[in-house]
Amino acid sequence: MRGLVIKNTGSWYLVRTDDGREIECKIKGNFRLKGIRSTNPVAVGDYVNIILNQEGTAFISEIEDRKNYIIRRASNLSKQSHILAANLDQCMLIVTVNYPETSTTFIDRFLASAEAYRVPVKIIFNKVDAYNEEELHYLDSLINLYTTIGYPCFKVSARKGEGIDTIEKELKGRITLFSGHSGVGKSTLIKAILPDIEIKTGEISTYHNKGMHTTTFSEMFPVPGNGYIIDTPGIKGFGTFDMEEEEIGHYFPEIFKVSADCRYGNCTHRHEPGCAVREAVEKHYISESRYASYLNMLKDKEEGKYRAAY
Repeated sequence: MRGLVIKNTGSWYLVRTDDGREIECKIKGNFRLKGIRSTNPVAVGDYVNIILNQEGTAFISEIEDRKNYIIRRASNLSKQSHILAANLDQCMLIVTVNYPETSTTFIDRFLASAEAYRVPVKIIFNKVDAYNEEELHYLDSLINLYTTIGYPCFKVSARKGEGIDTIEKELKGRITLFSGHSGVGKSTLIKAILPDIEIKTGEISTYHNKGMHTTTFSEMFPVPGNGYIIDTPGIKGFGTFDMEEEEIGHYFPEIFKVSADCRYGNCTHRHEPGCAVREAVEKHYISESRYASYLNMLKDKEEGKYRAAY
């Protein structure tokens, strides 16, 4: 029997079958032995085959080939990955410039991972009603930066309902992963789009100005217009996974484009003579923050590090 994984609570998976039933499923132990170096071999968005048992639950016997997925390093086991979701049409990265601040390092790591797995990203800047003049100026500079690179950006206030109709249009007919730090208002945004669903919204921890986790598992919600939102737990850091050092520049579109003019084909854009990328940074064709994120990822790759937070 075939179905779609719509919720993952750790050990159990909720599968909606092709005939519309929702069945709680487990995976067989040998799934973890098939060379899948992941904390969760099955992810929300996966199409699976299941075998029913007498208790009314089922075992997942097979995962169908994925169109794509988005993955990060598992924070507790840096040699393993964590698949956030599978078979996506797009990601929406929810970002705030304060309360809490989302660093450009985090944004750039997320974007690079999505590029690596060929998942388009749109950046949603939330809480625009809460910022002072200086913060709004910074927000506009970020929108200018990322729009120029090719990432669509949107300004919303989930709390006040501003800009929600634009986001709703972008969700129609697509499977969309929502991701971002805890506290950026992801759950509030989903609540604004789908007022009837049960979803917790969290407070900000005033001590660190960080968000408190409210979503503890991934779940898929249908949205009007034949689309789906996949809500994921808020994430502190975004450790990239399975990227070779020489590939990292490929996942920064503006760096990749300029690198064609470097003197050496294997240029790492750090110290080599005739580097077109460093020249572009000096001339402000490539942003210093993006270049810093690229160097940061190279350094982490060399040192085999996972940074827990940014």
